[in-house]
Amino acid sequence: MTPDERRAERFSWWLSPQNVKFANKDAEAGYKKRVTRLIKAVSCEVPDQVPCLLPSFPLYYAGITLYEAMHDNKKALAASRKWFKDFPDTDTFTGGGAMCAEASEIMDSQSSRWPGHGLPKDASLPNFVEGEYMKADEYDMLIKDPGDWCFRRYLPRQLGALKVFETFSPLSDMMGMANRFVMPAIRPEVRSAFQAIIDYGKIEEEWNRPFMAFMREGLEAGYPSMMGGQAHAPFDILADTLRGTRGIVMDMYRQPEKVLEAIEVLTPMNIDIGIRQANMSRNPVVFFALHKGDDVFMSDAQFQKFYWPGLKKVCLGLIEEGITPCLFAEGKYTNRLDLITDLPKGKVYWHFDQTDMKKAKKLLGGKACIAGNIPSSLIITGTPKQMKDYCRDLIETCAPGGGYVLTSGAGGHKGNVDNVRAIVEAVKEYGIYK
Repeated sequence: MTPDERRAERFSWWLSPQNVKFANKDAEAGYKKRVTRLIKAVSCEVPDQVPCLLPSFPLYYAGITLYEAMHDNKKALAASRKWFKDFPDTDTFTGGGAMCAEASEIMDSQSSRWPGHGLPKDASLPNFVEGEYMKADEYDMLIKDPGDWCFRRYLPRQLGALKVFETFSPLSDMMGMANRFVMPAIRPEVRSAFQAIIDYGKIEEEWNRPFMAFMREGLEAGYPSMMGGQAHAPFDILADTLRGTRGIVMDMYRQPEKVLEAIEVLTPMNIDIGIRQANMSRNPVVFFALHKGDDVFMSDAQFQKFYWPGLKKVCLGLIEEGITPCLFAEGKYTNRLDLITDLPKGKVYWHFDQTDMKKAKKLLGGKACIAGNIPSSLIITGTPKQMKDYCRDLIETCAPGGGYVLTSGAGGHKGNVDNVRAIVEAVKEYGIYK
C-alpha cells in the first residue's frame, strides 16, 4: 500500500470503530459527522464548520480539589461526567479523571510531586521534577543498549521502589541462561520491588476501570478521541526526562556528537512507538508534546542541528504509515515557522500555544492543519465578549480555505465557564463554511 492508501484505511478505521454500540442512530451520525469534520481539517480541506475542541477543567467546575480527585475516583468521575453533560458542543471526547495517589505513592516516583506528596494539599497541578536521570557519561550505554540502560539505570532513578534494579547484571547476560534474570529474586529487596509493581497494578486496575467505562460512554454517545497514541521529539526525550535542561545545554556544547548519535538511536524507536499505538487504538492521530524546541530555548541554528532533523524523521516515518502527527508546539514557535514548512502537504496537524497565528496561516496555510492559540489567561480572566471577539479574529484569520481547528493553547486547571460558552457561540456564528 502507498502512504496515501494507508492513510485512507486508517481514516476508515477512525470513522467506523470496532465493537462500538452507539447509544442510538443520532449518536452514530454525530460520531461520523465529527470525525469527517476532523479528517477534512487535518487534510487541509474545507469541512462543514471549523472543528472545535473545547478546553476543559472539570475538577474546578465541580468544586473539588486535585487532592480529593486523586484519592476518590468517584468524585473525579462525577466531575468529568458533569462537564461532559454541560458542555457537549465539542468535536472530541477527552474523558477525565486523575492519577491515583495511592498507586503513585507505592512506586515512590522521584520525578513527580503532587498534592500531599511534595506539594501542599491545595495545589492544583502536579509537578514534574527535572533531574539528571541519565548521567553525562552514560551516552554510550544508552546508544549501545537502550533497553538495558532503561532497566538498570533509568527505572531505579525515576522510581524509588525499583532502586534495586540498579544491582542487576546486564540484561544480555540472560542469553542461554534465563535463570540469571529470576535468580536475583532470592533477595528480599528484589521481591519487594516486584511486589510493588504487582500492588501498583492491582490498584491502578481498579482505579481506572470506571474511567475506561466513561471513555466508552463518550464514544458510544458519538464523540471521537483526537489522540490515538503518543510519540516524542527525540531531542525532548534527552532534554526533558533524561539529562534535564541544565544537562542537555552542557551536552550541546561539550559533547554535541554524542547528543546527535543518541538522537539517531531514539528516532526509529519513536516511529515504532507511534505506529504500534496507532495500530492498537485504530486512531490515526499520534500526539507529540514539543517542549524544548520553542523560540526561547535554543537558537535557530541549534534548532536546525539538534531538534528539527530528528523530529522531522519521526514525522516522516509516521506519515509513511498513514499516520497524522499532531505536534503540540508549547511556548512560542513564531520564529520557527520558516523552518518547519518542509513536511508533506496536508499530512500534519500543528497545535500552537502562543504562536503568531497570522504568520502561521501565511506560511503553513494549505500545507498543514493549524490549531490552537486561545490563551489560558483569557479563558481564566477574560470576559465572554473578549473571548468571543478573540475567537472570531482567529477564525477569520485562520479558517479560510480550511485546515484550521479552534482550540486553546496550553491547557489549564480552571477558567470562566461563560468563556467556554463564548467559544461555542463564536464557532456557531463565524465558523460555518458556506
